[in-house]
Amino acid sequence: MRLRRSIAPSSKPLALAIGNFDGVHLGHQTILEKTRNAASRLGFEAAVLTFSPLPREFFARGKAAPAAPRLMSVSEKLAAFSRAQIDCVMLPRFDAAFAAQSPTAFLDLLNQANVRWLLAGHDFHFGAKRAGNMPMLRAWGAQHGCTIETMDDIANDDGTRISSSAIRAALSAGNLDAAATMLGRCYAIVGRVAHGKKLGRTLNFPTANVALTGRKPALGGVFAVQCRLVTRGLEGAAGEIGNIFNGVANIGTNPVVSVENRQHLEVFLFDFSGDLYGQRLHVTFIEKIRDEQKFASLDDLVTQMHVDTAQAKEILSRTPWTHPAPLQK
Repeated sequence: MRLRRSIAPSSKPLALAIGNFDGVHLGHQTILEKTRNAASRLGFEAAVLTFSPLPREFFARGKAAPAAPRLMSVSEKLAAFSRAQIDCVMLPRFDAAFAAQSPTAFLDLLNQANVRWLLAGHDFHFGAKRAGNMPMLRAWGAQHGCTIETMDDIANDDGTRISSSAIRAALSAGNLDAAATMLGRCYAIVGRVAHGKKLGRTLNFPTANVALTGRKPALGGVFAVQCRLVTRGLEGAAGEIGNIFNGVANIGTNPVVSVENRQHLEVFLFDFSGDLYGQRLHVTFIEKIRDEQKFASLDDLVTQMHVDTAQAKEILSRTPWTHPAPLQK
């Protein structure tokens, strides 16, 4: 899979899907499958156009209300596209200049990129002030020989619409089963193990501090987790999955030992000894144990950690190993 940091010219015609693809849930997977099938049928390359930062994150900067939490990092999203057998990903930076371009300028970029089949949502808008719309896109497609298609919403068996916002709501409520149903897999976070305060080792609970790279997770609290070391490359794509461990994880601000009000992901791996610093850890969330809480003392915290560990071990003893699902239907 090739990664381009702009909407660049292409010598080969593209079948292109456009979207945020946050979480690459079952609806997104259907879009990717449809794009891949169109590319195969037409002899095109299967391509995706997505953005970093996400448009909602860009427009939320400087405002009182923060943007909704992101379900995936860029690297996790790229790994998902690779698993879905996408040939090319265009990942332009969504900045003031990109946001200010006219709808016509955006369409000119698509034409230069040799887009000849395009799939977007019914409510897709583009260009400054969202002035571009589907009728404009269809008129451009008719003029330049590009087939324009749209996708209907994808729903669960109970009729619930699958969306990134619904998944965020489920994760925030601690309903991991509902989130997994919409994602087609258990929710996971992949991050590099970084140095932290190293307090856990003094309490006989050495934890791996998994870097969140500035993003706010969509869930919080204490969880039973299954973890894998990612030995090389992008997790689930060119990379290999290494050793597997059960554990208990906390996502929160660590109010007992920190006043930063910044979220951390810390994982205590059962039956593990060694150095994880610098390695990438794939943390799959199996079941929520409790919300994060503030304790009066470190002794109270340690007591609760023993309780959490016992509960996590009981949960995981009846949970089969999960595996990163291939993002294909």
